Amino acid sequence: MDSGAGGGGNSLPSGPDGVKRKVCYFYDPEVGNYYYGQGHPMKPHRIRMTHALLAHYGLLQNMQVLKPFPARDRDLCRFHADDYVSFLRSITPETQQDQLRQLKRFNVGEDCPVFDGLYSFCQTYAGGSVGGAVKLSHGHCDIAINWAGGLHHAKKCEASGFCYVNDIVLAILELLKQHERVLYVDIDIHHGDGVEEAFYTTDRVMTVSFHKFGDYFPGTGDIRDIGYGKGKYYSLNVPLDDGIDDESYHFLFKPIIGKVMEIFRPGAVVLQCGADSLSGDRLGCFNLSIKGHAECVRFMRSFNVPLLLLGGGGYTIRNVARCWCYETGVALGVEVDDKMPQHEYYEYFGPDYTLHVAPSNMENKNSKQLLDEIRAKLLDYLSKLQHAPSVQFQERPPDSELPEADEDEDEDDDDRDGTWEVDFDKLSRVKREMVEPELKDLEGQKANAENARGFNTAAEETICAKALDVDSFSVDEPSVKVEQENVNKPVD
Repeated sequence: MDSGAGGGGNSLPSGPDGVKRKVCYFYDPEVGNYYYGQGHPMKPHRIRMTHALLAHYGLLQNMQVLKPFPARDRDLCRFHADDYVSFLRSITPETQQDQLRQLKRFNVGEDCPVFDGLYSFCQTYAGGSVGGAVKLSHGHCDIAINWAGGLHHAKKCEASGFCYVNDIVLAILELLKQHERVLYVDIDIHHGDGVEEAFYTTDRVMTVSFHKFGDYFPGTGDIRDIGYGKGKYYSLNVPLDDGIDDESYHFLFKPIIGKVMEIFRPGAVVLQCGADSLSGDRLGCFNLSIKGHAECVRFMRSFNVPLLLLGGGGYTIRNVARCWCYETGVALGVEVDDKMPQHEYYEYFGPDYTLHVAPSNMENKNSKQLLDEIRAKLLDYLSKLQHAPSVQFQERPPDSELPEADEDEDEDDDDRDGTWEVDFDKLSRVKREMVEPELKDLEGQKANAENARGFNTAAEETICAKALDVDSFSVDEPSVKVEQENVNKPVD
C-alpha cells in the first residue's frame, strides 16, 4: 500500500480498520545484550524475545525491518543538557567511584545504574524512536514501531525510573518539524512525567497519561495537572487505582481519546505502550489482558493518522514479549494465532505456550462512581479547548540548510541543525496551578525539606529549565540518518 505523498494525516487511507498499513519496524540485534545488573527488573532481553516471536510468527516479512542509526550527541542535546549527555558518554562501571558527586547530581546509580555499554544503549533506543519519527514525517510509512523506546521518565538533566534519555521527547521534536500538532498518549502504569514536563507550556503537543496514582512512582499525574500558560488544558492525566480491568479502562480511554482526536486534530500520534499495566506484572497492579491493552493500539490506528508505537515499562518479560508481538500484529492488521510457534525462547512461555494469558480475579478498586467522575472531569477540560489551535507555522529560511552532518562527534562542534536549536534562555519555568491551598502547603514543606538537604531548588530550576519552548519550531528537512541498513528486505 502506498501511503501517498507528504507526512500529514490526510495521506493515509480512510476506511475500515482492516485496511493494511505500511509499517516500519526498528530493531538492533545488540539491544538484548545490555544488562542493568543482577536483580534489576528492567531487562532489555525482553526486546530480543519480542523480536524472536515476531520472526517465528512470520510478521517480519510484512514490515520494513530497519536497524536504527545510533543517535549522536547533538541529537540527544536537542532536549538534554550538554553536561548530562557528556556524563552519560563518559561514565563506566570502572570510573563511577571517582564521580560520586556527578552520579548524585544526575540521579544515576540506584534505579538507573551504570552498566557496560550504557551510552550505546541510549543511542540505540533513541535512534530507533527518532528514526521512526523521520520515516513517518516523510510519508515512508503509516506506522513506525520501536519497542526498545518509550523511556518516558528521563528529564532534561537527570535519569529517572530506569530511563536515561527521553527518546519520546526527541521523537516528538522531530515530528514537530513536519506537523503543527502532535499527540502523546501513555498507557504505561506509571505517569509519563518526563514527556508531560517537557511540553507542559505549549499547545503544539498534547499529552494524555493513563496511570496508577496514589503512593506510586513517580508521584505526579494528578487529574488537576492540566498544563500551564499556552499549554493549559493540553496536559491530561487519568489517575487510576489498583485492579483496573479492560472494561473500566476503555470506559475512559475511548471517549477521552476520541474527544482529544476530534478537538486537537493532531498531525501525528505517539503511543507509549508500556506493558507494566498488564495483569500479573512484577511491578504493576493493574489487571489488563493483552487484548485489552492492544485495544488502545487498535483504537489509535483507526484514526488513520501517522502513528509511532513505542515500548516502555514491563517487568514480567514473557508477558511483555507476548503483548508487543500481538500489538505488532494489530499494527499490521494481522490477527496472530494464540498457539505459540516453537522458537529459541519457547520455554519462557510454559506451561500453556499461548500468546494470551487470562487476567486475574483481583479486586477492581476503580468504582463506577470514580470512573464517572474522572470521565466527566476530563471531558469538561476538553470542552474548554477551542478546536485545533491556530499555530503560527513558519517556513524555514532556505539559506540555513546544513550539509549532511559528519559522523565524527566533535564535542566542540556546535553547528547543530538550526531548527532543532531550542532557545534555552527563553524556556519558561513550569508553574503548576494548584487548585487547593493545602497542595501549596505541601510544596512549601517539600521546598523546606530540600533546602534543609542543601538544595537551592529555585537556582536548580533556573539552570535546568523544565519545559521546552517549541512554538518557534519550523518545518525542516531532518539531518538525522534514519537507519544503517535493512535488517531484512521489505516485502511490498
